[in-house]
Amino acid sequence: MSKNSLNLQNKTILITGAAGFIGSALAGRVCKENPQARVIGLDSVNNYYDISLKEYRLAQLAKLPNFTFIKGNLADKNLITEIFTKYQPQIVVNLAAQAGVRYSITNPDAYIEANLIGFYNILEACRHSYDKGQTGVEHLVYASSSSVYGSNKKVPYAIEDKVDNPVSLYAATKKSNELLAHAYAKLYNIPCTGLRFFTVYGPAGRPDMAYFGFTNKLVKGEQIKIFNFGNCKRDFTYVDDIVEGVYRVMQGAPVRQNGEDGLPLPPYALYNIGNNSPENLLDFVQILQEELIRAGVLDKNYDFEAHKELVAMQPGDVPITYADTTALEKDFGFKPKTSLREGLRRFARWYKDFYQKEK
Repeated sequence: MSKNSLNLQNKTILITGAAGFIGSALAGRVCKENPQARVIGLDSVNNYYDISLKEYRLAQLAKLPNFTFIKGNLADKNLITEIFTKYQPQIVVNLAAQAGVRYSITNPDAYIEANLIGFYNILEACRHSYDKGQTGVEHLVYASSSSVYGSNKKVPYAIEDKVDNPVSLYAATKKSNELLAHAYAKLYNIPCTGLRFFTVYGPAGRPDMAYFGFTNKLVKGEQIKIFNFGNCKRDFTYVDDIVEGVYRVMQGAPVRQNGEDGLPLPPYALYNIGNNSPENLLDFVQILQEELIRAGVLDKNYDFEAHKELVAMQPGDVPITYADTTALEKDFGFKPKTSLREGLRRFARWYKDFYQKEK
């Protein structure tokens, strides 16, 4: 697909979910590499997980002179309208969402509010950014998820695959985002790119993710549960690789063009962004424990076998995630490169520094 090349300098860029794991890392990257750009970060800073982590990320961003933070809810339509009216962002990266497969089983309201109503508000604001002949939003980039592939048996997952069988409400909301974005791209000629993220991990990540949750439990001497008796594979993708991919995609908006009927073709693109190299869960746990010992988070004589339990698969989970990243490589020349060991080593060092500084 042909792209419009966008220079981020002198642009106003709205990043939602700016206190989040990926959002904060992306905001920092954009600010540092584009000192003439203005980055507006929006986040509700909810208590889905430890707020001190979100405050830590925001504290890093507060040091950057071209970053402005707004605390607020994506589902507040008046607030979103105000932000677009006041700042008139040219590039929008929507990373704010209620994440997590398991939480969606017990707290569905949070997903409908953030992932459906919140995303609809962003789409409407992008639509109205063109009112009265304004240039408006030049590119909307938004986060989807590998969870949309559901129980697909074919691997690796390709963006052309049918994704009509979600196994969680979270997955259903992310598939809905893709459909809504496509409709708005077609109806209002909004250049949109969706990114299906695959198991993102790294320093200052989300405590509800396996690598972080396992570490917390092992430190406390609690047992970790390894689902599907260890017969799971995940396409773990290091956060810096994800940020690099998003950063490149932001600068390549799908071109607006008309079809043979003279009507606009939707300027819409969709990519997988994963490591293209699934790792067995038991191997992952083995590497994690080695790196936690190396970093001094755990004692070198820690008895891991006594703290591991192999259990059945959980509702909403899938046995494997595996990204076909051919399209991303072709259009942006990008493929993640951080090995699982290197990524977990950086996480373990960060964990030691953040949680065990005085030990």
